[in-house]
Amino acid sequence: HSPCCPLTRLYVLPPSGPVLFCRWVFVWEKGYQETDSVVSSVTTKAKGVTVTNTSTLGFRVWDVADYVIPAQEENSLFIMTNMIITMNQTQGFCPELPDKTTVCKSDANCVAGSSGTHSNGIATGRCVLFNGTVKTCEVAAWCPVEDDTHVPKPAFLKAAENFTLLVKNNIWYPKFNFSKRNILPNITTTYLKSCIYDAVTDPFCPIFRLGKIVERAGHSFQDMAIEGGIMGIQINWDCNLDRTSSLCLPRYSFRRLDTRDVDHNVSPGYNFRFAKYFSDLTGAERRTLIKAYGIRFDIIVFGKAGKFDIIPTMINIGSGLALLGVATVLCDVIVLYCMKKRYYYREKKYKYVEDYEQVGHLLNSRRRQGPSTLRPAPLSCTSGEHPEYGAVRGRP
Repeated sequence: HSPCCPLTRLYVLPPSGPVLFCRWVFVWEKGYQETDSVVSSVTTKAKGVTVTNTSTLGFRVWDVADYVIPAQEENSLFIMTNMIITMNQTQGFCPELPDKTTVCKSDANCVAGSSGTHSNGIATGRCVLFNGTVKTCEVAAWCPVEDDTHVPKPAFLKAAENFTLLVKNNIWYPKFNFSKRNILPNITTTYLKSCIYDAVTDPFCPIFRLGKIVERAGHSFQDMAIEGGIMGIQINWDCNLDRTSSLCLPRYSFRRLDTRDVDHNVSPGYNFRFAKYFSDLTGAERRTLIKAYGIRFDIIVFGKAGKFDIIPTMINIGSGLALLGVATVLCDVIVLYCMKKRYYYREKKYKYVEDYEQVGHLLNSRRRQGPSTLRPAPLSCTSGEHPEYGAVRGRP
């Protein structure tokens, strides 16, 4: 229980600090390695067939060419799951959909040539019947105009939950000239035709069931299919190239990228419009307008590779050695200026000489006599008395 005991324990920090630093840098952060970021390319292929039977379209079979729009995108794929179809539109004049800006009583309520943000055409200035009781301003547009007030529930292509998605991912680390793909060398053609990704049983199968992707992100596919959304398929390549390349493997994770806030649900989901044009028997141009709701799957690839290099190794070793000096200074500051017994520790650390003026006078006289007389006399270990300078206090 010596009073110097805390000081002794505190001075254990300087040597242990660099040890902990080196363990963190070299073991956990792999500070002995040069690193490189991944360069990636992604292609996708969807598969699945379903059938619908509605009053609008009748009996219809839907395959990949119908619901994947467009056929190819960069690092993403859109699957149409719901739609509002306006068939047989032609260029002409027709009443606008009723709302607070288009409902009218006479032509005086309609401004010719006007077009609002949500208008379907250009106003002609006439007020015409929309139905038996309501009048709206007439527009020059593709007629009849689209009515997207009500989104179909359940989703039109609710069977898309069982469609599958093949993701082909090729990665390259240019600094190390290392490349690999997510279809691993041990995957055979037979296995690829039958496997479906599962985090436990098939963690490296590159084929994913759409419903499971949404489920693993914590959402319901059937709810998401009604108004659409955006899903992220994340592929992480973290590779230690000091080890065998067979241990450099892809890790998959899934999350919903569009914000779904119940309390703030303005303009939810994901949708867009496209049209299919054709000519009737008279040669007049017609079109079928489709407002497509669906899920866009974005494939996000990220990763880092590391390999031993002497330059970062030496830099981090130098940093650890520099830390040794910093820790020593820090301990001195804490002990000598922050602790309750700082005066006691300061007395033990420094030497104090008594009768400084007398000692200084003797030293000056010795210097005037010549350098040969400046050799110090031995200090008595028993009495602590200097033969010429007197008593000296402090640690030898």
